[in-house]
Amino acid sequence: MPRTIGLIAFLVREYDEAIHYFVNKLNFELIEDTPREAEKRWVVVSPPGRPGTRILLARAVTPKQAAAVGNQSGGRVFLFLETGDFWNDYQAMVSRGVKFLEKPREEPYGTVAVFQDLYGNKWDLLQSKST
Repeated sequence: MPRTIGLIAFLVREYDEAIHYFVNKLNFELIEDTPREAEKRWVVVSPPGRPGTRILLARAVTPKQAAAVGNQSGGRVFLFLETGDFWNDYQAMVSRGVKFLEKPREEPYGTVAVFQDLYGNKWDLLQSKST
């Protein structure tokens, strides 16, 4: 049986602000928002129309977790948002106010630009040459 990574925990300050960003800025789908114990929620988002890894929005509850919000990879690019239509997605994201840290560039592996999420984590928007 093949294995996959189903969910990645993504630390957030508050659920609703994170949902708003992922749904309205990145055009992700809200897959689930289920209340749990002690003001916790099980919140899952995913890029539209693509099976694969989903993101679990996990509200930081300890000081150590809160300190990691926005710095989940120590300042490196944290996640790679792959697309089959870079320029369409790039323009749509720019029009919705997503903050890109650089102009798009062509690399041997594809077209890429680094953007920052609402907390400051760095992401690549990437269309690989094999897409």
